[in-house]
Amino acid sequence: MVSEALPSFGTLLKRGDGGSPTEIFTSIAEVMDIGGISLESAMADVTSQLATGGYEESVPTTKKVGPVTFKLNFVPTNATQSYAAGLIKDYNDQTLRHFKVVFTDAGNTTWAFSAYVSKVDIAAPVKGVLTGDVTLTVSGAPTLV
Repeated sequence: MVSEALPSFGTLLKRGDGGSPTEIFTSIAEVMDIGGISLESAMADVTSQLATGGYEESVPTTKKVGPVTFKLNFVPTNATQSYAAGLIKDYNDQTLRHFKVVFTDAGNTTWAFSAYVSKVDIAAPVKGVLTGDVTLTVSGAPTLV
């Protein structure tokens, strides 16, 4: 069997401009590793005194996404990252914004979601470059198209 694994290099993280009726998405500059693209169900314990063999029983309740995390080379004046118009502005203004992760498959499968920038952690090491770790807290259901 031949693997169908895809390289992740070239995956894009795009930020919507909030435009209506047609929203324009721009790739966030200098994104490196993207993680946290996950789905999770909250589970409720429904174990009763009659549970078979004394094993716990559970049922799913609400569903949750993320948080989506990513590392980037921090460029303070870049429009997609800046205090004036980018991710840091979204953080300061507590803006719920649309984002897309575009994967590298032939059809450019896209994970679309709404999120708040809930954390920006900038590092400036002596022997390195400016970097940032950003957390997007997803609100609502994502779509995968």
